[in-house]
Amino acid sequence: MSQPKLALKINVDTLRGARVGVPRLVEALQKHGAQATFFFSLGKDNTGYVPPRTTPAGQKTFSRLERYGFTSLLYGAWIPAPEIGRRIPHILRAVHEAGFETGIQSWDRVMWQKKLAQADNEWVEVEMAKAAKRYEDILGQRPAAGAASGWQTTRHALRLTQRLGLAYASDTRGTGPYLPVIEGELVNCPQLPTTLPAAEEMVGRDGITAETYADRLLALTHDAPDNGHVFTLHAELEGMKLLPEFERLLAGWKEQGYELVACRQMVDALDLDMLPRCQVTRGEVPGRAGQLMQQGPEFLMD
Repeated sequence: MSQPKLALKINVDTLRGARVGVPRLVEALQKHGAQATFFFSLGKDNTGYVPPRTTPAGQKTFSRLERYGFTSLLYGAWIPAPEIGRRIPHILRAVHEAGFETGIQSWDRVMWQKKLAQADNEWVEVEMAKAAKRYEDILGQRPAAGAASGWQTTRHALRLTQRLGLAYASDTRGTGPYLPVIEGELVNCPQLPTTLPAAEEMVGRDGITAETYADRLLALTHDAPDNGHVFTLHAELEGMKLLPEFERLLAGWKEQGYELVACRQMVDALDLDMLPRCQVTRGEVPGRAGQLMQQGPEFLMD
């Protein structure tokens, strides 16, 4: 029986996350012999526009200040928003040179989540093209992986994952790898969905605290599914406030027998011709307000 895989997907949302959280995460991953994929936002850091997070009744999770820090909450609202890609090219290069996979998020992750539902195709294309271009300017190669901010995507954005030549994307929540079908259209770019709850969705629910969420998460991964797991973490949380808990997770997952891999390692182990074709739907996730894009039922092609 092959060793089960657990892919670590790291979202880098802010300038502070890139500067502070990413180097700490690289050090922790190297310490535990783990791989991971870092998905960078490279456009303006408009964190000051992020509204207070609404959560299900009774759930008290991380505040904006805990997650982003004081200075980040000024960006875009009170002081000019810095362009992340211009400030941290050395960090992106260092992550790449350390042997970790890297990819892109949306250009401006705040505006992506704020405008996407009403945006036309041209706006979506420009946002995704700018992220890919800045990545190429820094590393001298096109990105091979993408992860839509906030698990928010559209039919046209999914189409563009294929047109941009991405080897895969991780834009949705779900149970295992699949080829997405949206509004009846098959997109020939595999989706590697997040299968486990994020820290901010667990803390404050069912008595879970920042100090106990790692134990609860390890309980969820005790029995490995055939497709393995994908866990999304954030440079702004697991790279800072939750770093000790993240290291506990790394050690615990290794004890459970998982191989801790980059997303591309999981994709490379797949037989793409055998992937199910699944509809992409919108739905709620426990611990998070609003709707995310999710892996829906299998779509039987004619």
